[in-house]
Amino acid sequence: MPIAKHSKLAGAFALSIGLVLGGCGGMPTNKSLYSTKQAVVERSNFTLDVQTSQDGLTIPEQQRLAGWFDAMDLRYGDRISVDDPLDSDATKDAVAQLASRYGLLIEATAPVTSGFVQPGYARVVLTRSTASVPGCPDWSESSDMNYNNATSPGYGCATNSNLAAMVANPEDLIEGEEGSGETWVTGQTRAVDRYRTEGPSQGLAATASGGN
Repeated sequence: MPIAKHSKLAGAFALSIGLVLGGCGGMPTNKSLYSTKQAVVERSNFTLDVQTSQDGLTIPEQQRLAGWFDAMDLRYGDRISVDDPLDSDATKDAVAQLASRYGLLIEATAPVTSGFVQPGYARVVLTRSTASVPGCPDWSESSDMNYNNATSPGYGCATNSNLAAMVANPEDLIEGEEGSGETWVTGQTRAVDRYRTEGPSQGLAATASGGN
C-alpha cells in the first residue's frame, strides 16, 4: 500500500514539472513595441475576354463588359488593364470609357494571366487587392509566464486588423500615394498671404480691440 501511494505522488510531481516546463517553453519573446502581426496584402486577377472589332468593341460587347463590371462591384482601389495582342487603341479607349464611369483609369501594362488570348479577342483584367492580418486573434500564450516582460502574441491584432478592414485601397499599406505637396502648401499659405495683403478681418480686429 505505501508503495502504491508513493507511485501516485511521484506521478503527480512529474506531471506538475511537465506543466511548468511546458509553460516556460511558450514564454513570449517580443520585447519591443512593434507588433509581429502585420497586415498582408494579396492581389487577385479576374479576367473577361471580349470580342474586338476594327472600331474597338461592338455595342453588345460593351454591354457585356459593363454588366461584368457591375457584377464585380467595381470600386476604388481596383485596377483595370487590357491584354490585347493587337494593341488596338480603339479597344483600350472603349474599355477606358466604361471604366471611367466608376472613376477608374486603365493601367498601361496588364499582369500576366493564365491561358492565351484567342485571335480576335482582348482580355480585360481586373486586379483587386485585399488586406488581412493572418493569425489574429492569437490567444495561444495568454496564460504563459512572462519573465521577459514581452508583448503577447496577439499584440497589435486589433489595431492592424481594423486598419486592414477600413483602408480604402489596400495597396496603400504597401506604398502610400504620391503627391506633389502643392495642395497642402497652397492651403496653408493662403490665409497668411491674405493677412499680409488685406490685414485682419473685421471680426478679428473687433476682438483684438476688445469689441463684441
